Amino acid sequence: MKATHLISTLLALGLAAPLHAEWKPVEGKIMSPWAKDLKPDKVWTEYPRPLLERGEWTNLNGLWDYQVTGKEDGQPSDWAGEILVPFAPEAALSGVGRVIEDSEALWYHRPLPAAVSGKRSLLHFEAVDYDTTVWVNGQEIGQHRGGNTPFSFDITGALKADGNELVVRCYDATEEFQLNGKQRRKAQGIFYTRVTGIWQTVWLENVPERSLEDLDFACDIKTGTVTVTPKLRGPAIDGEKVRVSVVDGPTAEGSGPVSLEIPDAELWSPESPKVYDLKVELLDGSGQVIDSAKSYTALRKVGKAKDADGNWRFTLNGKIIFHWGPLDQGWWPAGLLTPPSDAAMLSDIEFLRDAGFNMIRKHIKVEPRRYYMHCDRLGMMLWQDQVSGGPSPRWTRFGKDPEDAKWPAEHAEQWVTEYKRMVDHLRDHPSIVVWTPFNEAWGQHDTLAMGKMAIDYDKTRLINIASGGNFWEIGDIADEHRYPHPGYPFDQKRLNDYIKVVGEFGGHGFPVKGHLWNPDANNWGYGGLPKDIDEWKSRYTQSIDILCQLRKQGVAAGVYTQTTDVEGEINGLLTYDREKKVDTRWLRELSDKLLATPDVVKRETIIATAPDKAERWKHTETQPADGWEKPDFKDASWKTDTAGFGTVGTLNARVRSDWKSSDIWLRKEFRLTPQSDGSYGLSIYHDEDAQVFLNGTRIADLKGHTGGYISLPLEASALKSGKNVIAVHCHQTTGGQFIDVGLYHETPVE
Repeated sequence: MKATHLISTLLALGLAAPLHAEWKPVEGKIMSPWAKDLKPDKVWTEYPRPLLERGEWTNLNGLWDYQVTGKEDGQPSDWAGEILVPFAPEAALSGVGRVIEDSEALWYHRPLPAAVSGKRSLLHFEAVDYDTTVWVNGQEIGQHRGGNTPFSFDITGALKADGNELVVRCYDATEEFQLNGKQRRKAQGIFYTRVTGIWQTVWLENVPERSLEDLDFACDIKTGTVTVTPKLRGPAIDGEKVRVSVVDGPTAEGSGPVSLEIPDAELWSPESPKVYDLKVELLDGSGQVIDSAKSYTALRKVGKAKDADGNWRFTLNGKIIFHWGPLDQGWWPAGLLTPPSDAAMLSDIEFLRDAGFNMIRKHIKVEPRRYYMHCDRLGMMLWQDQVSGGPSPRWTRFGKDPEDAKWPAEHAEQWVTEYKRMVDHLRDHPSIVVWTPFNEAWGQHDTLAMGKMAIDYDKTRLINIASGGNFWEIGDIADEHRYPHPGYPFDQKRLNDYIKVVGEFGGHGFPVKGHLWNPDANNWGYGGLPKDIDEWKSRYTQSIDILCQLRKQGVAAGVYTQTTDVEGEINGLLTYDREKKVDTRWLRELSDKLLATPDVVKRETIIATAPDKAERWKHTETQPADGWEKPDFKDASWKTDTAGFGTVGTLNARVRSDWKSSDIWLRKEFRLTPQSDGSYGLSIYHDEDAQVFLNGTRIADLKGHTGGYISLPLEASALKSGKNVIAVHCHQTTGGQFIDVGLYHETPVE
């Protein structure tokens, strides 16, 4: 017997003190503070299933034996060393630091405690990637396919009085039809290091022959009623009942669903995330408690409604609410998919709450269950993505003829199986308000059928069928992805039947020395990197200003990319190892501004844009003299034509006058009596760099291209009573080109 195996066996029997001199994280990568403080005998020690929590359980995280073999090989006869579960071998915290290839299988081994008389022993895996087979004492217990949700086995019949051994085999192809999210065999760009095998907590619990297996919750916010439907395991007992007690509240019992009316019930919301703690007991026919567990629930209702302008909006408890959150990948430098600790995971959510977000889009990853518990208790709404994978169609976005990939029936069936597992796993968390079956066009297939399935499977949430993907007319949401600044194709009238959201934008990158995954790699962000943090703040502020204007035009949510840097993608609000790039108070001010922006305004056009009217502008393509932007500049020699100016074929552009050179300068005179109420704004579509001047003062300096019109706030002090002059310079390098500018005044509508 190898020494490591002997030590782990003695530890399980309580006959040896922990010895971890051989374990250490793999060196060479940055680490978060929680990873640096991690102790191998205290790894993810919190109870992993907060919606059904028993007092007694055994945490099996820690050092296990491991071996890597060919994928066709049988069980190994010896072990290569120790791996720290639940970290994948590719993660530094595993202590292994080895990529498992698709030609290989990963094996685990550890001792197990003995069975408890009169109890069933349940072995739980919170997540293993991807195909898993489990043996206890040489007996095959079962198999599981899927890498993102929990599964368990009843191992009672295989256990002995002592000397029990657990063996686990994992095979992970990573790609093909496998649902893998952001994992790739070759990590680059927006795709990251693969993860193999156990990546969430493994644990054991002993339960009575008849026990609580699951709890389903429903609520009625009008009556303050909570209904608990228990799912029971084992042979039924005559006269059995379930008793549900609200801590410091009412108690009720019944033989089926149990309903409780909570006096003066408080509703759950981001501003007031009221959660009711519960005690649930299974009683036999004589009223004796057979099994009991702690749980919690909340009262809230997710919906949608039209505003006064006829735009669909999200509602929570019957009130319109704007959803504002980040794209959240949930990756960690030393743990990859696995956070180093519960405290580390909680810190991310608290940072986002303090920065003023009320929602998180959990991006193609299913987190540990405690993540959702923290969102429940902190009041953070969640959009939950299905984990993506498999072949993709051409990305047609909002095109009139959307495309789907062709998937064989067996793989489409597995996709549905894994989607339903995710919903079943998470449906009782009040924080979840939106399900997203597809991201962009990644693995998008049978969209109408999958959309109908998703709608029918959970009617208590809204469905975002394909965030930024190929839009088919099903579900509740029409989602645009646009970088770096947000935008939306309002000209597509068929989208008026859906909630309009910008499901991704931003991605403004900023490298922080000493906090890069690989300083020598192509560390990148959308729109190129700013020269300093002040320029980054300017870009971020501009994005939020544009989103404020989009909200007034009918956009109901914005998702900023992203919470943290991930590997070479350095567009996070936090570095990959969780250092703040900017203070949360600065972010909070902009969040508060966005969330205070009215949904409905009355807009008066001062200068129209090309889709609405043919406005005439003075223009030249020859470098003008200094002072060309000033009101008194002599522009009599300039030509006069109608906007917009550009080349036919530029995306979403109404070209009324040709412009094919590298630069164009524009001037327009207009008269105005400024109003003291409401606000003024600039509407502009620029491809590429544009500078805008009002009465000789520069009011905008815009980089890159927008792909459509964006709106920016305009200080009323820049306007004069009577004559005003707006001047624009646009510079083009390659690709399509277009420039068009409008001005407007708006006032809120109650």
